[in-house]
This record gives sequence, structure tokens and C-alpha cells, in this order.
Amino acid sequence: MESFVVKRNACSHHEIFPGVHIYTAAGEAMMLSLVEFDPGAVVESHSHPHEQVGLLLEGELTFTIGDHQETVQPGDMWRIPGGVVHSAVAGDQPVKALDVFHPIREDYL
Repeated sequence: MESFVVKRNACSHHEIFPGVHIYTAAGEAMMLSLVEFDPGAVVESHSHPHEQVGLLLEGELTFTIGDHQETVQPGDMWRIPGGVVHSAVAGDQPVKALDVFHPIREDYL
């Protein structure tokens, strides 16, 4: 039988940038990543064809999405269309966020 619950230690884990760790579980058409930033960690400017939406759980992140820059607080959400250049910088505390991608990012599995 297929397992419907994915424990954190069974998730795919990657350090995508120095001090930025992701833990990922995927279904057939979308995926969810828990993202943990060390204080001051940076997700450098990049883009991907995947649509991305996210939710900040803890800490503070300053996003640059296209030419728009904004700092988000816990409970704030973001949406990033595929192909749009974006980056993020953690504040002075650890950060936890959730990101959903569609379609699935094979590079995170």
C-alpha cells in the first residue's frame, strides 16, 4: 500500500544555496517543500519554468520578484509565475517557509 504520510526524515533533502535547506515531498502533479534558512542566508537570483506559491511560517524574508522587493512576515504568502527572476534574503533569525511547485521540480526529488 502507498504511504500517504511522508516523515521529514524520509523527504528528499538538498542544500540549494549555502544555509538554505529544502525537504520535499511530491504527488503526481505538484510538490511541497519545507525550506529552512540560516540567519542571513541568501537564495540567489534565479528563475525556473515552474509556478511557485509559498507561505512564511517563521522569521522574516526579503524577496525580490521581478523588479518588486518586499519583506514578508509569518503568515504572508507569495506567488511567483514560471520564468520570473526572483531571490530571497533571510533576516537575522532562522526562517521556515513552505513552497508549492507545479509542475514537479525533478531537481528537488
